[in-house]
Amino acid sequence: MSGAWQEAHEIAVSVQAGGLRAASVLDGALERIEREAGRYNCFTEVLADQARADAARLDAQVAAGGKPGPLAGVPFAVKNLFDVKGIRTLAGSRINRDLPPAGADAAAVRALRAAGAVLVGALNMDEYAYGFTSENSHYGPVRNPYDPARSAGGSSGGSAAAVAAGLVPLSLGSDTGGSVRVPAAFCGLFGLKPTYGRVSRAGIVLFAPSVDHVGPLARSVRDLALAYDLLQGPDADDPSCADRPAQAVSALLGEGIQGLRIALAGGYFLEHAEPQAVAAARRVAQALGASGEQMVPDAAAARAAAMIVTGVEGAGVHLRNLRDRPADFDPLTRDRFLAAALLPGSIYSRAQSFRRAYRDAVRELFSRVDILVAPTTPIAAPLIGQETVSLGGNSFPSRAHVGRFTIPFSIIGLPVISVPVRGSALPRGVQLVGSPFKEAQLFRAAAFLEAQGVVGFSRPT
Repeated sequence: MSGAWQEAHEIAVSVQAGGLRAASVLDGALERIEREAGRYNCFTEVLADQARADAARLDAQVAAGGKPGPLAGVPFAVKNLFDVKGIRTLAGSRINRDLPPAGADAAAVRALRAAGAVLVGALNMDEYAYGFTSENSHYGPVRNPYDPARSAGGSSGGSAAAVAAGLVPLSLGSDTGGSVRVPAAFCGLFGLKPTYGRVSRAGIVLFAPSVDHVGPLARSVRDLALAYDLLQGPDADDPSCADRPAQAVSALLGEGIQGLRIALAGGYFLEHAEPQAVAAARRVAQALGASGEQMVPDAAAARAAAMIVTGVEGAGVHLRNLRDRPADFDPLTRDRFLAAALLPGSIYSRAQSFRRAYRDAVRELFSRVDILVAPTTPIAAPLIGQETVSLGGNSFPSRAHVGRFTIPFSIIGLPVISVPVRGSALPRGVQLVGSPFKEAQLFRAAAFLEAQGVVGFSRPT
């Protein structure tokens, strides 16, 4: 495999050995971005000069006998809510155009660059990460590489489209209610939402501070694991970051699933979904030898509570601009923030109280299982502009319904990997959900499924 479809770990090994120059890898990526990125509207800024300088330094380091790092020469791009030194952090907004350029890279960006990865640009997204389809009124919609008439998912839509289209092998996104997992599912990728507090959020524009996560997207389990190993660990610059040492998962991918207790999430997670979504989850559960179904208590209420918490916290972050510059917001984003800002404090308090009780109930569930399997989304990628979806004779608002299965796991910060299930014309994703800080178990299961051919990336045609 070479060029557009070469995996990150393959590029790094070749660059480290001197068989491939970082500058050559970069030239190929920049050529593809110039030629194809416009079809998908996934980049908002391309950092060609900075990337060329970084690649040249890597090649000089290799030539001098140095060790350039585990991601040597790997091109990557980041959702444009990550600070990148020297450019404005747009967060998908018009308002942020008025900000000065960032003075330093976000912690996650810095970690990948320190490992030898070459940053090539910033990626389109939903405004302020408040959405599931990346239909941005300021910068245009991100288009799905499998069908440009369809959504790439959101809010990290650009992050998914760039990887699925073969423009870069690795990207970074953020996930509050499903914003890594939904785009990963729609674009046929592996996407990780780590445990809340496992990866530093220092230097990103937050949507809902008590729910936001940073995570990578990739075309293989190995690349996803490699990125996660470099991103995880404590960071004094992020007060939410857990004071726990990193636990590398890359070395554990071949351990298989022996000893893991696995179940299919039943009830709520099998309802109001396309039959293909349910079938994909059942197929994954069967391949993993799941023991049966487990009910997640109060999942519907958890989704409602999460929407209150994220809306209220997001409105609080943007309250001044909502008052002073309402016309500069995307109308849908503005209206949802305003509605949340008007909620009585008692509603937010009740949602937080429920959140604590729900966390305890799910923790008890994970005393009986190690991994839950559930669809990532109830539907495949909708058409851009599609307002509703019909399922079982019921009509649902498509944008909101997309997060039905991701949100209940977000509100209590559980680690989740979305894996792409093979065999559908449009990509389908399935979630592997674990208990806090047990990402290694999820990676073992994902690697087993990939080795069995049940899941894996398939190139768009």
